[in-house]
This record gives sequence, C-alpha cells and structure tokens, in this order.
Amino acid sequence: MESLGVVVNPIAGMGGRVGLKGTDGKLEEARRRGAKPRAPERAREAMQSLHRRNPDVTVYTAAGVMGASAVRDAGYEPVVVSDPADRSDEAASNSRVDPGDAGTTAADTRAAVRSFLERGVDLVCFVGGDGTAVDVATVLEDADDGTPMLGVPAGVKIYSSVFAVTPADAGRIAAEFDRVESREVNDIDEDAYREGEVRTRLEAVVPVPVAPNVQSSKQVSNGNVDSLASGYAREVEPDRTYVFGPGSTVGAIEAELGIDPSPLGVDVWRDGDVLARDAAEADILAALVDPVTIVVSPIGGQGFIFGRGNHQISPPVIERADEIDVVASGAKLDDIDALRVDTDDETIDERLRGWQQVRTGRFTTQLVKVV
Repeated sequence: MESLGVVVNPIAGMGGRVGLKGTDGKLEEARRRGAKPRAPERAREAMQSLHRRNPDVTVYTAAGVMGASAVRDAGYEPVVVSDPADRSDEAASNSRVDPGDAGTTAADTRAAVRSFLERGVDLVCFVGGDGTAVDVATVLEDADDGTPMLGVPAGVKIYSSVFAVTPADAGRIAAEFDRVESREVNDIDEDAYREGEVRTRLEAVVPVPVAPNVQSSKQVSNGNVDSLASGYAREVEPDRTYVFGPGSTVGAIEAELGIDPSPLGVDVWRDGDVLARDAAEADILAALVDPVTIVVSPIGGQGFIFGRGNHQISPPVIERADEIDVVASGAKLDDIDALRVDTDDETIDERLRGWQQVRTGRFTTQLVKVV
C-alpha cells in the first residue's frame, strides 16, 4: 500500500458510557451527562500501529480532529485534503479543540472520502461506528472504482463487517493486506435501539481488506436459553451485587429473577432489588456494593463480551468485579471462534484474556478463549 485516506468521526462512541446507546441526534445529551470523546485516541492507536509497520505510506486526511491531529501524533506528516473550516466551522480544523465541540457532520466525512478518491488512495480508513461506515460506503459505491475501506471501531454499535477487531489490528491490517473481499455495511435505527428494539438494515456491500481480525457481522442467536436462565437464577448468591449486561440471554436471567430487564441497557440488582436500570457508567459505579458479579453474553457472530454495545460496563466497573460470568447458548457459541474484549484499557483487556468458562445450560459449561 502506497497511499491511505484517513477520516475520523470525532464524536463517535460518546454516548456509550453514559447509557445513550449511540450519539446520533444525542450529542448535547451526551455532553450533559459528561461524555468524553474516544474516537481521536483510537485513531492515534491505529495510526501508530500502522506507522510501526509502514512509516513511508502517504497519508491523506481531513484537518484537525477529523484526522490530521491523530495522524501527526503517530509520526506522519499528512497531506490535508479536506477541511471542515471551509464551511466556516473553525473549531473542526483546530487540533486543540475538544473533539466533542468540533461540530463536524456526515457531510464532512463524505467530502473527505471524495477527496481521498480524487487522489487515488489504495485504502480508505475511517474511525467511527456503523453510521460513519454508511457515510464512507455511500461515497465508495457512487465512485464504483473498487477502493476498499476499513473501519477502526469507535462507535457504540458495530453491526457491520468492515471493522478491525481493535484499533491496533486496523493498523496492522492496513499495512499487511494483499487482497480484499466483499463485506456488508449495516446500520440500525438508533431511536428504536434505545427503546430495546434492534432494526438492522443492509446499507451497502463494499470491498474490505482480508485479514484474520476483521470482525463478522453481528448474528442474532435463536437458541433456547430457558434452561440456562433458570439454572443461573437458582444459583444467585445473597449479599452479592449483580451487573447484568445487555441482550436477550442475560435478559432471560433477569426475567427469572423477577426483573423487568432493559433489553439493550445495563441493570444493577442485589437481593431482589433493582439498584439501577438502563444505567450509565456513573449510575453503575454509584450502585455497586461489594462483592460484585458482572453477567454478560457475547455478541453473536463476533464474540465480544466487552467493548461493543456495553460501554457502560467500563474498565472502572470491571475493576470492581470479583466475578465475571459469561453466558451463552450452545447455538450462539457454535458461530463464535473466540471471545473478544476491547475496553479502551489494554491492562484490563490483557487481564481478561485467556480461557473463560461460559455457562451454556442449566448444568453445562464450555471453555472458550478470550483473545
């Protein structure tokens, strides 16, 4: 690869830890709740990974927090070909501004990608979530010139199969790929998602670099979890706080305990009392009383137990737990080659890696490796 286009959605993922399940249309609310940008740091991590392997690649990017800042921090001197300040938004091109105040839009992302294609880049690398993926894919499909795209995961929801597993993987893949294959770009209705309903739609099919650590599309498992939920509920301990993650499998356990679960949120429960429902990170931390068990189920087809769709269960929350229970039907595990974590804290990620016992039924368990 001789040239690369890099564009960053600086507000991607801001809604995660504060319990908004996304940032589309909710930026002001995310700010009010104290959300912090995560995309710029993940962009830097990806570019540093690339720089270690290919320091001589020509990097085209957008100004300021939309790319140039992270690219420069990684050791490159980028060619800035797109500047949101052209529409009189000076903050967007200022590397010193808080990324959450940049005021960038989807139109800025699309403009940057068009500029990359005009320069004939070998790959478009974007940092964001499914919404950003749709913006990039729309331009690539219109151009129809075969340019591949690769995502650095930074959004709350990642349903598309165009993302690397981690930012570091994205840098490695960009440096080493030698072929591409068609992958799906999916998006969901965020308002419905916040109400507990997942409505996915296929938005595009685009070329993506082939490598082991490009994630699959999320798959929904229809396996029977009744016996699993019943068995787990019978064994909950008194005087222990349980943090229940999102999803139907964990929700079935909550239902067995008499809890009305928030399907895509995080609930905190102890001794028959719901201490926090659909909780943000701060709410969870405020409700915790030791000892603490976190209960999560991997995302079907991807295997993530932390870092996708449950950012509220943050590194500080994980550090408070003395137990982490992973639950999944056997049918779901059949479609997963490994469990994965991506918490924004490499120390926590490393601690979580290794063999994890997964409860699959009333009495059955299976060992699965966290990679």
